[in-house]
Amino acid sequence: MEYGILADRLFSHITQTPEQVEASYPRRQLPEGAQVTRMGPSPTGFMHLGNLYGALVDERLAHRTGGIFFLRIEDTDHKREVAGGVEAILSMFSAFGLPFDEGAAPAGEKGDYGPYYQSRRAEIYQTFAKSLVAQGMAYPCFCTEEELAAAHARQEANKENFGYYGPYAVWRDRPMEEIEAALAKGLPYVIRFRSEGSIENKLRHEDLVKGKMELTENDQDIVILKSDGIPTYHFAHVVDDHLMGTTTVVRGEEWLATLPVHLQLFRAMGWKPPRYAHTAQLMKIDEETGGKRKLSKRKDPELALAFYAREGYPAPCVLEYLMTLINSNFEEWRRANPDLPINDFPFSTKKMGGSGALFDMNKLRDVSKDVISRMTAGAVYEAVERWSAENDPDFHALFTRWPDKTRAFLAIGRGGRKPRKDLAVWADVKPYMDFLFDELFTPDYTLPERVSVGDAQSILRDFAGMFDQNDTPEAFFEKVKAIAAAHGYAADTKAYKQDPGRYKGAVGDVSMVIRVAVAGRQNAPDLQSVMQVMGREAVLSRLQRCLAALGEENCK
Repeated sequence: MEYGILADRLFSHITQTPEQVEASYPRRQLPEGAQVTRMGPSPTGFMHLGNLYGALVDERLAHRTGGIFFLRIEDTDHKREVAGGVEAILSMFSAFGLPFDEGAAPAGEKGDYGPYYQSRRAEIYQTFAKSLVAQGMAYPCFCTEEELAAAHARQEANKENFGYYGPYAVWRDRPMEEIEAALAKGLPYVIRFRSEGSIENKLRHEDLVKGKMELTENDQDIVILKSDGIPTYHFAHVVDDHLMGTTTVVRGEEWLATLPVHLQLFRAMGWKPPRYAHTAQLMKIDEETGGKRKLSKRKDPELALAFYAREGYPAPCVLEYLMTLINSNFEEWRRANPDLPINDFPFSTKKMGGSGALFDMNKLRDVSKDVISRMTAGAVYEAVERWSAENDPDFHALFTRWPDKTRAFLAIGRGGRKPRKDLAVWADVKPYMDFLFDELFTPDYTLPERVSVGDAQSILRDFAGMFDQNDTPEAFFEKVKAIAAAHGYAADTKAYKQDPGRYKGAVGDVSMVIRVAVAGRQNAPDLQSVMQVMGREAVLSRLQRCLAALGEENCK
């Protein structure tokens, strides 16, 4: 068969050559060892944790080696594409602070290796498909869906492998006359790659995560161009990764089954393939069975990246937690370097686990608490202001009413070697500080067991008479100790423990009465610091309110 004539017949509109296309994509001038990675999401409107997991690996590989990290929109499957899908991708990665050096961008595209939308690269793919046809390495297939389904049924009945191969590749060696006749009838067709592989053969591959592997060769004549002239993922990514200079492809291990196809295509095109890093799937413990399973879009809301924005997980916390899953030595490094940015961590694919990564929401919350505890009060304020404006407008109005007071409250217990770790998500801020606002104040005046109502009233009256919002925490505690001694409570906890029968209780009981009156609960940050933020008038009002609840008319 005259393959060149067939190629011209199928692609009469393609006038450029593969060499001309390649001339438009010169080899990147990068430092030795620099890696070029890409994120290639589809605009389906659903961005999930696996996308972010892979993107973090991509970004670290590129930027730790002085390379390039680019965003390519793989939008060749129009059936799955949704309106606003690209915008959702850009918005989500922007929210997580992953900097793309090239690719799709809010203002269009940036970089010299575009277009970065696969839907805009149709003629590029067709140019290389035409070249394969001209070399006898690809051919048109006019099989209908019904014919393919019938072949599938025969394979199932015969207990054979499914697919288009061997005797089932019915258009593989058709004469030109039959192809011309089909074209003359206007029958739709796809372009298939002519595989020379055999399932009897093995190919060796060394994966950056999985290590050395043996894979079965591909014997399927896969579709590389669909009937509308748009490529399948298999063909598009091979062409794009070659032209764009991708050195390393990071993707989930579910793609391992198609790796022989991709390596075969690279070899057929005469191109050096990139290195592949097939990452472990994200797993979780199933609450019903107790066993491990994949994170599910249907069952697990935490799979969607939108979940973390809605709940108020700071982006750095999610990235920090993912890094604990990605590299086994990250937690040890973080303990030794609590204040260094995550980008200082010496990330390596050699430390990536080959089996399923177990996702644990409780562990994520613990990591998030650590990260938030290291943030400044100003940074926390700004983040909560943005989050509450979108997710809790009523609280946002209270939170921003007195910015200086709010910042001062958030600064309590922050910094130092042992900062407070009350907050895991921004949604925790409201219950953490709601007692500051009369609109949210719902007190629980449960007293310590060792304090009677009468003693509590006396303690609160005494404290109201000596309260000074400008006291240091030490000065405040001296006053509490004096009140304790005056009412039969040990001013020193050790003294109470040595002779509990001598006292009604200890100084901690007395300070707890004041805390319950002011904060309406037994758990709150350093009390004197809280009262400094609230101010004298608000504190005395709270004391009076508690006395009234305990049976006293007013604070004298």
